Amino acid sequence: MNFTSLLNSLPGAVAQGLIWGIMAIGVYITYRILDVADLTVDGSIATGGAVAGMLIISGCNVWVALLVAFLVGMLTGFVTGMFHTAMGIPAILAGILTQLALYSVNLRIMDNKANTAISANKYHLVVSLRNVRAFTELSNPIYIVLIFTVVIIALMYLFFGTEFGCSLRAAGANPNMARAQGINTNMAKVVGLMLSNGIVALSGALLAQYQGFADVSMGRGAIVIGLAAVIIGEVVFGRFLRSFAGKLVAVSLGAIIYYLVIQVVLWLGLNTNDLKMLTALVVALFLAVPFWKEKLTTFLSARKEG
Repeated sequence: MNFTSLLNSLPGAVAQGLIWGIMAIGVYITYRILDVADLTVDGSIATGGAVAGMLIISGCNVWVALLVAFLVGMLTGFVTGMFHTAMGIPAILAGILTQLALYSVNLRIMDNKANTAISANKYHLVVSLRNVRAFTELSNPIYIVLIFTVVIIALMYLFFGTEFGCSLRAAGANPNMARAQGINTNMAKVVGLMLSNGIVALSGALLAQYQGFADVSMGRGAIVIGLAAVIIGEVVFGRFLRSFAGKLVAVSLGAIIYYLVIQVVLWLGLNTNDLKMLTALVVALFLAVPFWKEKLTTFLSARKEG
């Protein structure tokens, strides 16, 4: 095993981790703030990539393509929200239904093609795998995606600090109390789902540019990666990053750690076909850590008292 090859692969792992970290911020909004299990993200991340990719190859400005991808992602969240609030479908099933429908929608967007190439040689892209170099290179997409991450975290911090943003947090924390205070919890859920999937679709638009193609299946397993980033961030940095903005930073760092771990394991010789299994094991392990910690604390306290 060549250690130099591992070092050379780290910038790419960090860049990819940052992109998926943006997606994980969207997952955090539904999973932690709204307390909604939303599986739409497996479809909306591919929708963002498909929309941005088709607009870019059609000659559209790349920044406009990113904006449209974000707005279309919000639309997917709106559909899930309507399924859940207006039709009474459980949130997890509503997300599955939207995700299922988005597969066909994404194929339509990409002109019935399973994937669409977005070559950095032909189009001006915001980020590209081709530009991944050493950390000292300013053209490295790491720094561009890092700026996106900082801006998104800052905007989320400002938004959830407003009266309406606080109402969204209240609706997720205690729906009954929120309704008693006159908060429309259904509208809060819809807006939260729209915001979450808009951010996820933006991540998909960046990911499609980074890897050089949009694929109808590029979001498969995205929810697991998002949850992995959230859980890893909370377990590793939860004690130090307690503020709302700090928690969003922890989520982004969790995604980076996840991809660094994946890169190291691949370097050690893991078959790429086993990546999904590894992801499931990583998520299960980090989910179990708080439980084990609580059990250990209880055990030690009982021994001390005895």
